[in-house]
Amino acid sequence: MTIFPFAIVALLIFTIGIFGILFNKKNLIVMLMSIEIILLGANINFVAFSVANGVAEGFMYSLLILTVAAAEAAIALAILVLYYRNRRTVNIDHVSELKG
Repeated sequence: MTIFPFAIVALLIFTIGIFGILFNKKNLIVMLMSIEIILLGANINFVAFSVANGVAEGFMYSLLILTVAAAEAAIALAILVLYYRNRRTVNIDHVSELKG
């Protein structure tokens, strides 16, 4: 089997993530999920090209991306929960009202 189907699937997943960010600029949770989808598309590419070339670096990068994405998602969700408790919304238009 060639790498072409995997590259197409990764491209479609990556494109869905980009469109999720571009067309939904209101909800922070959907934007976070779109970033995770973009990272998933990149992981599929790393693994597919790693298998095609017979090297293990793609798997290593994929695991690194997964750990960073998990940490990023945990921190972002914790911030969103605190933000929702204070504002009762996750609308991105109200984020500029925060004072630090």
